[in-house]
Amino acid sequence: MNTITVSAKDNPAGHPLPELRGAQLSWQGHFEAMASPCEILLEGVDRKFAEQALTFAATEAWRLERKFSRYVSGNPVDRINRSKGEPVTVDDEMALMLDYAAQCHGLSHGRFDITSGVLRRAWRFDGSDHLPEQKETDALLKLVGWNKLAWQRPQLALPEGMEIDFGGIGKEYAVDRVLLDLKRSLPEGGSVLVNFGGDLACSGPRANDKAWIVGVEDHQRRPDSSETLSLRGGALATSGDSRRYLLKNGIRYSHILDPHTGWPVPDAPHSVTVAAPTCTLAGMLATFAMLKGAGAELFLEQQDVQFWVQR
Repeated sequence: MNTITVSAKDNPAGHPLPELRGAQLSWQGHFEAMASPCEILLEGVDRKFAEQALTFAATEAWRLERKFSRYVSGNPVDRINRSKGEPVTVDDEMALMLDYAAQCHGLSHGRFDITSGVLRRAWRFDGSDHLPEQKETDALLKLVGWNKLAWQRPQLALPEGMEIDFGGIGKEYAVDRVLLDLKRSLPEGGSVLVNFGGDLACSGPRANDKAWIVGVEDHQRRPDSSETLSLRGGALATSGDSRRYLLKNGIRYSHILDPHTGWPVPDAPHSVTVAAPTCTLAGMLATFAMLKGAGAELFLEQQDVQFWVQR
């Protein structure tokens, strides 16, 4: 195992240093970002390239976390959320994310909404049986609605009291961003897989032309029932409630909230995993399926993608 040194400038949050394992032309790099275990798997490359790739992956993931997390004081999201209705000028990368959020809102008929994060003030998905009062969620719905803000590139005006939250799309974007840059520098015969907390994408098959073997977590965490998938290209993303839910009177309440009602989507699957050309697209489809509740499977069948649903 080799710990990779990263400058304090690139790691201002003080994350544990990345670690590289492996030998010859096969390497596994590990680090933490976006509240998730992250890894890159590399084949057909030497140690020097593996170290450079791991350093880049970690610092880029941390950069995106600092920029798009709602928890980082003074970052662009925080400045927007504290703008009190005043227009805020954003850079091209933030504009790209806002355009994508607008597209997701339209395609989902308003069910995917990056302003719905304020509902977390009423909901604590800690596995308990505590449900909020209806009046709590009704009051917060006044602060939810993409159509209430004014977005005209490059300026965003967010009504006072509202917030934006990129939690539903940020990690998948980070996977695609890191993979795209790593692919540009891969030597001939090299291959890479980027995995951020179970959302992942690869450059193609492994160096020996075999598929990457990927495990899909069983929502009941039964060690003998996990499923493995073979991935030769593209991406996988999963949305689910295995760790974030409430349980009361035999009813399980998923953390997937409907921004129209302020309450969990009824009959939502425990998890949805989707295969698609990019992690961003796979994540969008997985989330949309969760928001469809009982209609998740039918929705995914209509998209003509491979998928795995656990109920």
